[in-house]
Amino acid sequence: MVRERIGKLRESMKAAGIDCYLIPTSDYHDSEYVSGFFQVRKYFSGFTGSAGTLVVSGNEAALFTDGRYFIQAEKELEGSDIRLMKMEEPGVPTIEEYLEQVLKEGECLGFDGRVVKAESAKKYEEILSKKNGKMIWDKDLSDKIWKERPALSHHPVFVLKECYSGESASSKIARVREKMKEEDCSIHILTSLDDIAWLLNIRGNDVESCPVVLSYIVMTMEKVFLFAEGKEDGIWTEELRKYLEENGVSLRPYDEFYSYIPEIHGEKALLCKERVSCRLLKELSEDVEVVDKDNPTSAMKAVKNQVEMENLRKAHLMDAIAVTRFMYWLKRNVGKIPMTEVSAAEYLEKLRRENEHFIEPSFSTICAYGANGAIVHYSAKEDACAEILPEGFLMVDSGGHYPEGSTDITRTFALGGLTREMKEHFTLVLKAMLNLRATKFLYGCRGINLDIRAREVFWERGLDYKHGTGHGVGYLLNVHEGPNSFRWKMQGEHLNSAVLEEGMVTTDEPGIYIEGSHGVRTENELLCRKGEKNDYGQFMYFEDLTYVPIDLEGVEISMLDEKDKERLNGYHKEVYEKLAPYFEGEMLDWLKGVTAPVR
Repeated sequence: MVRERIGKLRESMKAAGIDCYLIPTSDYHDSEYVSGFFQVRKYFSGFTGSAGTLVVSGNEAALFTDGRYFIQAEKELEGSDIRLMKMEEPGVPTIEEYLEQVLKEGECLGFDGRVVKAESAKKYEEILSKKNGKMIWDKDLSDKIWKERPALSHHPVFVLKECYSGESASSKIARVREKMKEEDCSIHILTSLDDIAWLLNIRGNDVESCPVVLSYIVMTMEKVFLFAEGKEDGIWTEELRKYLEENGVSLRPYDEFYSYIPEIHGEKALLCKERVSCRLLKELSEDVEVVDKDNPTSAMKAVKNQVEMENLRKAHLMDAIAVTRFMYWLKRNVGKIPMTEVSAAEYLEKLRRENEHFIEPSFSTICAYGANGAIVHYSAKEDACAEILPEGFLMVDSGGHYPEGSTDITRTFALGGLTREMKEHFTLVLKAMLNLRATKFLYGCRGINLDIRAREVFWERGLDYKHGTGHGVGYLLNVHEGPNSFRWKMQGEHLNSAVLEEGMVTTDEPGIYIEGSHGVRTENELLCRKGEKNDYGQFMYFEDLTYVPIDLEGVEISMLDEKDKERLNGYHKEVYEKLAPYFEGEMLDWLKGVTAPVR
């Protein structure tokens, strides 16, 4: 099927005069996760991961993806004739280097400019200029081939009340306008969905597990134009329309955005080229001066205010009760009742749904048993999932959306029959997680400065994991949020190099993945806080948001030094104190046992 689809794509390419066609994993808003309408790369390649770029030329096709998906991609691309490009591996070209190799003199590169970032397109143009080639940036060739392509997703919108957001939309708009003044800009163009949702305190469901609204914003010093679907009944109620008017927001049709952009003249526009599309920049008139800066909303929304911080503590407590009950159920029932990766994930969601505040999962649950745990972003399917047995590891990475915030937690559960290597790996991951969460640091540090606190226990043994140690988390928004993160190397100036500020939430999730055997990941969310201030400067520390037991049956105690034991025991003491009021009887006794001090 994949070969047939790529064959039809090549026919369309030839008809359009395109020699090489590029399909990223993106929507019109540079979103990480995309709705069905935008899953073009998945349609043509068969690869289901959330990150990857497909490049198709006349005689070959290549899929570029990162280390989280190497194992998954190898399986899903098998028999497709698509070449897997393992990004950042030795000898593997970048997308730009690959294009330079496959594009011949005078040839044409094509793509849909609405889903390709402006900065990426600029690099492609530089390659083409060397070869006297050209770029066609306004062709979505999938429309005529993908006959059953889903429609664009537009769902009802709701307002996130100030008791949850902690700040009004009018206040946020005023703060953005102050940033515009600082840059001497008269207009601001915003296309990233999480930024728009945060700015206006609105939420929706236009992207699965991301409560955002498909929309664009053009803001002047006097007006805010919101381009969003408004034709369908029930999306914007009269109350919502009034809310927009009260905040100086004018609602315009979603599909008019790209016809509006060329009408902007003589303005100085603030936008982030890392986040806007190629087509947007191409459509802007030459008399518009572009100021390329991070979206002001990016840093603003990353720093949670006092109301948000207090709400997040509540959300994580609600979530911890559900996950801990799941752990109890799993330990009591594995090997006694039929259990698969899918049924276990469904049971965990059922426990979360018992809380009336729960809205939906914050991402698709990763419930990976045994060797499947080595696939970093594994996705179990009903007709192709593993039976969970009383042996080995079960890794569960999950989360929930609540009005009080979003959660993301991973626990690896020991089900029996562990090898020495398995216990060693489990313990290394634990030590790494404990190291990072205990870090005290001077203000001014970035995640790139602190990643070594987790990774060094692996590097000392010649081991590593092919993903970042942690990412920012949105407030009832995208579970992956910049600009804060823990990574050991830079990934672009704009998105992952922020100074860690009080109020930022970042995950702490080291792991290890042994193909064909097992995977281990342990993840807590950390809230950055101010500590003591003295002659050396402002010291910072991390407050735990996640309070769920670590499975002590996976720990090799002999590998823990006294500091490790102190940190683990201190954490489990807090876990017990926070959760004990919500448990009773046999379950309370069990909780006391699984959080007991290690010696």
